[in-house]
Amino acid sequence: MARSKGLSAALAGVLLMGVLAGNADMTVEAGSNSDYLDLLSGGVTAMLDSSTGDAQELISATEESLSLRAAQEEAECTLVMANVKNALNVRAEASEDAEKVGMIYKDCGGTILERANGWTKIQSGELVGWAKDDYLLFDEDAKELAGDVGMTIATIDADVLRVRMEPDAEADIYGVLAKGEIVEVLNVEEDGWVCIDYEGEDGYVSSEFINIDFKIDFGETMEAIREREEAEREAKRHVNYGEYTTDADTTLLLAALIQCEAGGESYEGQLAVGAVVMNRVRSGAYPDTIHGVIYASGQFTPAQSGKLNRVYESGNIKESCIQAAEEAISGVSNVGDLTHFRRNNGREGLVIGNHVFY
Repeated sequence: MARSKGLSAALAGVLLMGVLAGNADMTVEAGSNSDYLDLLSGGVTAMLDSSTGDAQELISATEESLSLRAAQEEAECTLVMANVKNALNVRAEASEDAEKVGMIYKDCGGTILERANGWTKIQSGELVGWAKDDYLLFDEDAKELAGDVGMTIATIDADVLRVRMEPDAEADIYGVLAKGEIVEVLNVEEDGWVCIDYEGEDGYVSSEFINIDFKIDFGETMEAIREREEAEREAKRHVNYGEYTTDADTTLLLAALIQCEAGGESYEGQLAVGAVVMNRVRSGAYPDTIHGVIYASGQFTPAQSGKLNRVYESGNIKESCIQAAEEAISGVSNVGDLTHFRRNNGREGLVIGNHVFY
């Protein structure tokens, strides 16, 4: 999904490894994500900061900043991964009858907050709720999957960071990265260099100016799902099909129809009518010309009643309707590929002003 999901699954062991490596001048080899996960004891993503001297202090601060429920004495929060083909419902209570508060998807994960009667309360990003154990992976199984689907990333912590072709301060550079940019980590090299993916090339940056993080995908709350789906619908209806070549008279004919059908509507409503006509022109189910579509039998009432001809011949056409016709002919559509509209009477579809498009 162009869903952009937030991420995390990281580990106290990884943090400790980063701290010890920094303080003892040790070399850390990071050949794959599973190398990090070998040390997994639970929790969510934390940043590796080799400048911090106290590992336990770093772990505690990370847990607090991510609002984790750290265990008091016995156990830490552990990694949990979804074990589904598509998606798993997450509910407000440990019951299939409880309200659905979100969804966790294939290859997504989180942390365990509580377990009871075959259900697990999880935190996956902003999503907190209960999921059935039958559809979750725990312990080593969860670590293995996280190692396969997760990613080690680096966030740039310098105003400008040079990406070099070799792990050498004198090597040529591919380019530069700005503060806050995120890149994939391929390997941690010797002498403080990290190999990253830079536009498809193996580039090298100094570990002094980056923060390393291991990430897995999160689930989504129902509110986030609704917002995403609305944004997707909005993006889908705004498309450009490419310019349709025609003459000025035909453009005015379309503008006259727009005025007859939606002259009192907003500009968006006027453009939508023009887009419907052009969608029909592009469709094999209708004539392939603007004139043919407009005058097709039984389609547009103003064309059949003679009103369209009177408006066209008068030349008294609103500038906004002409602009809408020109934009629609240029390929712009704010109704996607919809080919019908009518006065809004409650019919399901895309409502713009007083019309519903379907």
